[in-house]
Amino acid sequence: MRRLLIDTDTGSDDAVALVMALKHPDATVEAVTVVAGNVPLEQGAQNALYTLELCGSTVPVFRGVGTPLLSPAVGAEEVHGLDGMGDIGLPLSGREPAPGHAVDVLVEKISASPGELTLVALGPLTNVALALLRDPSISVKVKGCVMMGGTGQGPGNVTPVAEYNIWADPEAAKVVFESGMPLMMVGWDISRGYAVFGPEDSARLRGIGTPLAEFCVDIQRVLDEWARENTHLAGFDLPDPIAMAIALDPSVATETRRLFVAVETGGAWGRGQTVVDHLNVTGREPNVEVVVEASRERFLDLLHAAVGR
Repeated sequence: MRRLLIDTDTGSDDAVALVMALKHPDATVEAVTVVAGNVPLEQGAQNALYTLELCGSTVPVFRGVGTPLLSPAVGAEEVHGLDGMGDIGLPLSGREPAPGHAVDVLVEKISASPGELTLVALGPLTNVALALLRDPSISVKVKGCVMMGGTGQGPGNVTPVAEYNIWADPEAAKVVFESGMPLMMVGWDISRGYAVFGPEDSARLRGIGTPLAEFCVDIQRVLDEWARENTHLAGFDLPDPIAMAIALDPSVATETRRLFVAVETGGAWGRGQTVVDHLNVTGREPNVEVVVEASRERFLDLLHAAVGR
């Protein structure tokens, strides 16, 4: 049984990742912590609570940090909709998160179960960085951290070199990457390579015929249009769900490389870039397990099974 902590900035792809974790028969989600990112903090918490309710889950949801460590917050509403869930009219208000702060929850739960909890980080790394700054020992107490962020190979989706989650708070990402925490990086290159849903793929997912299947497709409405026009994909892609698939079943990652990765926090063009040393030209000790290839078939099997339950 995999025991998970999920840190999320609940947009439309994060919600699908939550469904996959909550419906997996061999996983237990112990808490969901929310960070500002795709949408402001309060909206992200409501989106998580709605998704859990749809799954029949009572896992506690905790609010965390509403702004990056040093820079102003920049959301991604143009990608996911003003409500983060495709602007399809869902009732995304009125639910109450659990009392307590996400940063405290991360520290307490990891410390209480050393070596047992896997952290799945699906948004900017602000909550995780602050937890590490509060108690650096959690870096060796967590079983591992599967992170959707950065790019292992290829372009970014918010600048030519930067992926949104890292770009939104690169100072926090720098803290996490330098912490010694066992990190697995599932970059946006993995999503654009193995998790794009064109019309036939969307129809197949919807055709499973459950409310969850319809939900997972419907909330991608704004993302589908944005991806076609801006990242020039054949449809919407699901970066957080394929990262979650790897957290649930590591065999979804068919090739990984242990590499040194730095986070660029300055520069006119490079801010937010994950600088991946593929050839070891720096001679630095590797600090990240970088996913470079994945199985689309295994990912889809996990997704289809989750929404079919």
